[in-house]
Amino acid sequence: MTTITRAQPRNTIRVTFDNDLVLEGPVGATAESFLKAAADITPDHYDSPIMGAIIDGRLRELAYPLYRDAQIQPVLLSSSDGGRIYRRSLVMLLTTAVEELWPGTKVAVSYAVPDGGFYCRVMNRDPLTKDELAELYSHMRHIVEQDEPISKRLASMEEANALFQAREDHDKVRLLEQRTRDELVLYRLRDREDYYYGYMVPSTAYLQLFRLIVVDAGFILQYPRKETTGTLGNIAAYNKLTQVFQEADHWLQRMGVEDIGRLNSIVRADQVHELILVAEALHEQRVARIASEIRRQHEDQGVRIVLIAGPSSSGKTTFSKRLAIQLLANGLRPFTLEMDNYFVDRELTPRDESGDYDFESLYAINLKLFNEQLLQLIAGQEVQLPRFDFMTGQSVPGRIARLNDGQIIIIEGIHGLNPALVPDIPKEVIHRVYVSALTQLNIDWHNRVPTTDVRLLRRIVRDAQHRGYNAADTLKRWGSVRRGEKHNIFPFQENADVMFNSALTYELAALRPMAEPLLLQVRFGTPEHIEANRLLSFLNWVQPLTQAQMDHIPDTSLLREFIGGSSLQDYHPYRPAE
Repeated sequence: MTTITRAQPRNTIRVTFDNDLVLEGPVGATAESFLKAAADITPDHYDSPIMGAIIDGRLRELAYPLYRDAQIQPVLLSSSDGGRIYRRSLVMLLTTAVEELWPGTKVAVSYAVPDGGFYCRVMNRDPLTKDELAELYSHMRHIVEQDEPISKRLASMEEANALFQAREDHDKVRLLEQRTRDELVLYRLRDREDYYYGYMVPSTAYLQLFRLIVVDAGFILQYPRKETTGTLGNIAAYNKLTQVFQEADHWLQRMGVEDIGRLNSIVRADQVHELILVAEALHEQRVARIASEIRRQHEDQGVRIVLIAGPSSSGKTTFSKRLAIQLLANGLRPFTLEMDNYFVDRELTPRDESGDYDFESLYAINLKLFNEQLLQLIAGQEVQLPRFDFMTGQSVPGRIARLNDGQIIIIEGIHGLNPALVPDIPKEVIHRVYVSALTQLNIDWHNRVPTTDVRLLRRIVRDAQHRGYNAADTLKRWGSVRRGEKHNIFPFQENADVMFNSALTYELAALRPMAEPLLLQVRFGTPEHIEANRLLSFLNWVQPLTQAQMDHIPDTSLLREFIGGSSLQDYHPYRPAE
């Protein structure tokens, strides 16, 4: 029989940690105070600095006060959410320091560089000199040493609008036209208030690691990567990627769509049809240039192989088909080779650190056979291609193929930019293409939209449309997908002969009405719900396309690979000579 006894009232709260540690403290104590106390008791429990907390299934700031018993988990700098909190707070430190040194100077955080940093530029004056950048770094470091608090408050929309109007922050004024609530959270550091999308650290003492690096017409604000939270590595020169960023900035400025606020205005005014047409024309123009260059290299140096690689949900499939059509228009007949058919037998597949088969490993491919058959094909020899039986996990004989003169082999796969994939193939016969959504409209000058988030939204919509997965399934797999990209794709992206930016200026407005209902179905209390809630909060800033506006998206658009309705889905224009 259950025994019920009388308890004494208590004026404290108890917090339970994920390692079954239970701490008791006063009502209203912050998450920060409990987490610091836990760190003192178990100092080796955390592998990196604490940036936030998950309290009863919700992401919270360290400054969040607790008024009842709760379950708590630390959010570390080595996590995705922890990294975002750190980077966001670091941007506020930067903008505050710029304002204090050069009042009225606007700074824009344009895009992220692969080694861990934001490319930034000042907007209304000449670029910062090397000496000025050193002065800026010194001032930021001083603010960190002062351990200045970062606080927040709820401001009315009228007050927020007045603040941004007075400062001539037109990007934020445009953005607030999308706001449906009556209030807005403003963060304050020293004497400067601003809007930032998402949570902050409670004080500047948390921002110990950063660096400012001079680059052409701007500078890089470097931050620690989650894989190496205690150090700052070297920033490599990504020349091809920088050219893509500059080209994107040029076209966004020409089209007058510098941020999400501008896009929202165009959608609300029902003027998005022209924007869609221009964005799609730029894509087609770029694909046509790539095809023309391949034809030139085919004629001049005998290029016979096109390797296409890129991270998940980059639109590689549609790009490959559109490239094939453009090659046909250039008088070249494409031939596709599926890399998946070169998998080694299942029992020979490498295993990862968990002991599971690592199908994304380069050595899951029969490299010897792959290289031998590529050489035979470009020599005009008849080849019996392999076919991988995914049911039995065995390689079996496939079709017989032979290339005609002038045929170009197109191969799509995650290892396409890795030189170790084709060590036996002469470099001059290979043309490598990197495909990814490399740029995206930012919320405003200080709030970036990671291109990773756009690819994730694409994948959520595509998985629901074509693969029968719900949003929780996709979110659960995303971490593994990202780890594979960082190991197998991103380190080799500068090996590409050309980069294709698959981002479309209008796509967030097209993805919102399709992704939103899927994200709303993610169950509360799960890790996936925290990520879904973050994406939903971000999408609230985007004006969705109406169905009539969605109909303007061409059926050959790369975006149709994800939202459905692609006329290229079942289109296979290239056939092997057999």
